[in-house]
Amino acid sequence: MERVTQLDASNLPALARGCAILGTGGGGDPDVGLLMALQAIEEFGPVTVADLDDLPDDGLVMPCGMVGAPTVGIEKLGNGEEGVRLRDRVEALFGNPVVALMSGEIGGSNGILPASWAVRVGLPVVDADGMGRAFPEIPMMTMEIAGIAPNPSVMTDERGNVVTFDAVDGKWTERLERVVSAEFGGKGASAEYMLTVAEARAATVRNTISLAVRIGRVLEEAETEPLDALVAELDAAVLIRGKVVDVERRTTGGFVRGSASIEGLGEDAGRTLVLEIQNENLVALEGAELRAIVPDLISVLDVESAEAITTERLRYGQRVAVIAYPCDPIWRTPGGLQLAGPSAFGYDYPYVPVEELHARA
Repeated sequence: MERVTQLDASNLPALARGCAILGTGGGGDPDVGLLMALQAIEEFGPVTVADLDDLPDDGLVMPCGMVGAPTVGIEKLGNGEEGVRLRDRVEALFGNPVVALMSGEIGGSNGILPASWAVRVGLPVVDADGMGRAFPEIPMMTMEIAGIAPNPSVMTDERGNVVTFDAVDGKWTERLERVVSAEFGGKGASAEYMLTVAEARAATVRNTISLAVRIGRVLEEAETEPLDALVAELDAAVLIRGKVVDVERRTTGGFVRGSASIEGLGEDAGRTLVLEIQNENLVALEGAELRAIVPDLISVLDVESAEAITTERLRYGQRVAVIAYPCDPIWRTPGGLQLAGPSAFGYDYPYVPVEELHARA
């Protein structure tokens, strides 16, 4: 895979497409992140994408993104200065300069926004993230598995409010930041799990900006059958092709929760797939049969263009394809499954890798 070294108008749309797919329905609307990033590079120039191997060992990396309900992010936009306030407070807390920003999650808008913040403060964005996808809760990060402390952490909003947290662990960071995001109006910008470059080399999912751009390029370059090209690129299983016949969605406690039902069409006629949602698509069920489950990735795509559809934009009547594909290996370890496996979301289903479930189908 060719590594991306710069983000500009030529590859930001590809990044947005890739982040939308890796976001498994969550991470915020990628169109919002794309527009903010395009505006930032128009004002400040291209964004440098740094490889962790090229940064100093003791340099401070700032993971960052938005916290809150994706439905809110469609209408409640930031002003672009959130990253400046986060960086300033983090440097004051740690007593060291930040050498690079990093996406907390590569999915959705959160995979793009740190780049737009980085260029505003004159820093690179790291070709890595803390998930390799999107997850709904703050401590569901590879840094948590590696034993990196989440605190002190910082939140801000578009008004200029800044809040610092010193919670006892990642779960309490999640609880406190979720409350503040609701008070901010449903979402806020945050930075947690600050770490050195040396720590980041072993505690993150690397080359995910390059991966997202590559996924977006596959869609751009597919002259026909973009869905087939994407499935081949991701080694994904197509769970169903059909029509969205029911969506139940509610925004509560800083999350979007609900479900969606897809009725099969064509060769899949007579089948119905149900998706369970908490910001992201977490479980795919066909009747009582498990077809895919977190931490593997489940994405809903437009059946013609293969463009991802976020959970907040799912609507009755959409013709879609649902695909599932393997997560980063870190999430299949005992520590990863404990943190972000089915039981972490209250499901009684055992984790079964998607490739095994697909082989059984």
